[in-house]
Amino acid sequence: MAFNAFPTIEQCASVGREKHTVVADMDGTLLRGRSSFPYFALVAYEVGGVLRLLFLLLASPIAGLLYYFVSESAGIQVLIFSSFAGMKVSDIESVARAVLPKFYSSDIHLESWRVFSSCGKRCVLTANPRIMVEAFLKDLLGVDMVVGSEIATYRGRATGFVRRPGVLVGDKKADGLRKAFGEAQPEIGLGDRHTDFPFMAMCKEGYIVPPKPHVRAFPSEKLPKPIIFHDGRLVQKPTPLMALLIVLWVPIGFILACLRIAAGALLPMPLVYYAFWALGVRVTVKGTPPPPAKKSTGQSGVLFVCSHRTLLDPIFLSTALGRPIPAVTYSVSRLSEFISPIKTVRLTRDRANDASMIKKILEVGDLAICPEGTTCREPFLLRFSALFAELTDQLVPVAMVNRMSMFHGTAARGWKGMDPFYFFMNPSPAYEVTFLNKLPLELTCGSGKSSHEVANYIQRVIAATLSYECTNFTRKDKYKALAGNDGTVVGKPSYTPNKVMGC
Repeated sequence: MAFNAFPTIEQCASVGREKHTVVADMDGTLLRGRSSFPYFALVAYEVGGVLRLLFLLLASPIAGLLYYFVSESAGIQVLIFSSFAGMKVSDIESVARAVLPKFYSSDIHLESWRVFSSCGKRCVLTANPRIMVEAFLKDLLGVDMVVGSEIATYRGRATGFVRRPGVLVGDKKADGLRKAFGEAQPEIGLGDRHTDFPFMAMCKEGYIVPPKPHVRAFPSEKLPKPIIFHDGRLVQKPTPLMALLIVLWVPIGFILACLRIAAGALLPMPLVYYAFWALGVRVTVKGTPPPPAKKSTGQSGVLFVCSHRTLLDPIFLSTALGRPIPAVTYSVSRLSEFISPIKTVRLTRDRANDASMIKKILEVGDLAICPEGTTCREPFLLRFSALFAELTDQLVPVAMVNRMSMFHGTAARGWKGMDPFYFFMNPSPAYEVTFLNKLPLELTCGSGKSSHEVANYIQRVIAATLSYECTNFTRKDKYKALAGNDGTVVGKPSYTPNKVMGC
């Protein structure tokens, strides 16, 4: 069947489709990109590390040759084997729920989504393993049915092969459609290549999504459910070139990270700013911080209330001030505490004990706290715990922003002791520290305000400074979404996207 046998997606009407069923291919149709390599690379790196990513890179030319000279099915089978072989199925599911949706959502084809979202019932047929795509399609796009390749497993691990009927391409997609719908004919079929024609011909209407080099993506923030929480170490989508750069950079970046961490831990704090600058770490300071407390005058310390981007927030606060500021922490690895250049005080989650401990520290000096309790990568602020507002009226909000080009410096899954290393492994990581005005006494608990009013006010002030949005989500919500636990005990991965809530 010729490519021009079907009209293009632009010619498909999207009005009055509420009772219609749409069936779409994924790569190149629902997504702009026709290659699934970046998503296999994400699974390979997040589960198997840099060596698995290298293995996938070495196998990808073979996959390409098989794809073009043998069959699409053979090429995809090589990608599946080199990415999945030997992995725990639970780890693949975890990455599919916590990591992949962020990258998939940034690549949705604008015209395809116009048609796809207008239909009342949605189905996706894909050659990709169903285990990779189902969480994203159902949880974020409201897809009713996903028919994809099924991976073979043995004792909870992927073998790297595909169960019968094999990789879902060509006539196998048509067979999958027939099995899913029986004799019923879906109204719309969307595809982008000749191997999609068999299932498109089974629909009442078929439309081609032609490959275009500069197709607009649908804004991810306008999806039915925005992505507030996501996990994984990689910042950018690992195209083959980007994946190669990551493999080559990791050993160099790790050595550089060790140098940067050593400089921060061993040098006097007034020199750390300049050492960071010499080693490629940029620290920008805005606003006017308060002077240090003077014990001789009986002046109590200031509580710096910071937004939370990574566990390094208090260290960069100290770097900006040129003096070490102790910080209260919760569930931080022993390695992070050991290499920290500032004093860290562990919270016990016992309200009375924690309050007493914080008051004692403030009696002798300044203190930093991140009342969100955990980090958030997106432009949102999580709910501020109100305990800090009850302990002192000397409150200085601090808006923290960071920039990472290759690796995220936070993770909900895996060993958190690597967080500072990953942040400093970026070629040129940056932090922006903005000191806001000290909270007026009339807005503190000392003037009759409740602790929740104070906490919410500071949350709004910091959010306005950063152009972020306030939410009511907590640490527990984040870890339940990304790791299936409350942030302290590792459990079975589970992902539940959340709607944005107001302050």
